[in-house]
Formats: sequence, C-alpha cells, structure tokens
Amino acid sequence: MSRINIRKTAGAFGVALATAAALSAFAGLSQAQETKGWQAGLHRTDLLRKDLDVAGREVIQVRVDFEPGVASPKHSHPGVEVAFVIEGTFEYQLEGQPPVTLKAGDSLYIPAGTAHIAKNIGTGNGAELATYIVKKDTPLVVLEK
Repeated sequence: MSRINIRKTAGAFGVALATAAALSAFAGLSQAQETKGWQAGLHRTDLLRKDLDVAGREVIQVRVDFEPGVASPKHSHPGVEVAFVIEGTFEYQLEGQPPVTLKAGDSLYIPAGTAHIAKNIGTGNGAELATYIVKKDTPLVVLEK
C-alpha cells in the first residue's frame, strides 16, 4: 500500500492555487485595460497572443460574449480581424458598408482600421471568436466617435 505525504501534497496544491490566482489576476488586469469604456454586457476572454514571423506583427485571439441586445461601441483595430460566430445571431455594421447578419458558424473579415459595431440581435447569449493580426505594442481597440 502506498503512502501519501500530506505535507508535500498540500504544499504543491497551495503553490498551484497561488499561481492560478496570480495568472487570473494578471489576465483580468490586461483585459480591463484594453476594454476600458466598453459597455456592460460584453465579456472578453483572452485566449492567445503570439508573435508572427512578420516583423512587428502578432496574432491575438479573443472570445467575446455578448448578452442579448448588447452592442459593442464603434471601434477599430490596428490590423485585420476575422470574426467567427460561435453562438447566437449578430449584426455587424462596418463603416461604409450595409449591415450584415451572421449566425453560428459564419465568419466575417474586417479590414485594418475599419470602424465597426457588433450587436447580439438574438434572444440568448451571443459569442464570437475574434482573431486579430495586428501591429505589436499598439492598443488592440481604438474607440471611434
């Protein structure tokens, strides 16, 4: 019969718990700084941030959850965005183009610097996977007037 060293197990668990809490706090801080001024009812989950082989560029992937009826403020990004609708129904308004409605499984390409608004027009939660290819060390979101 094997013996479990309670002190060693409890210590390792404590370190893991503290590390998870610190990472969570750091992720929350960076997320809060990038989405300051965003409307209540939008929830971002940062998934990936990685340098590309192209100098000065990075890829960022974010899940954005929208409560029913919630729209993002008008904004743009310092690079392209590909929005993939995970769940729900959205209306996207890209500056200079007619509105487009997308449902789960649909994708939309948003050119660099194009001001846009995304709105959950469904009755339940809406979620999109936003993939950005952007300039490094530049704010991801630029609020437009």
